[in-house]
Amino acid sequence: MTMFRNCLAAGGVAALSLFGAMPTAFAGGVCPGLTLACEDGRSYPLCPIAVSIEGEIVTGRLGLAPGRGVHVRLVPMGVGYRYIGRNVWFDGVRSDAVLYLGKHRAVACTVHRD
Repeated sequence: MTMFRNCLAAGGVAALSLFGAMPTAFAGGVCPGLTLACEDGRSYPLCPIAVSIEGEIVTGRLGLAPGRGVHVRLVPMGVGYRYIGRNVWFDGVRSDAVLYLGKHRAVACTVHRD
């Protein structure tokens, strides 16, 4: 079974989606959701907060470091997906994504389901 899928919603928006029931965030900041495994050797968890009827993650919390994260939200795009937060965003198509940490730092990532 594929770990994630690129789901097209009404209006042509593509977003990250999970199969099956959506997990909720657990106490302590650990949640079974999606993880961005990046070429900088770090993993950044994406914990879903709000999910659409189609199963797309609409808003979530992107973990940047232990005890430090940022709220991100889906921005409508024609192809692929973009999640933005304060000074952080990531763009992608299916499992390939690029995480932007500020204006001058970008790192290639692969999206995995936990």
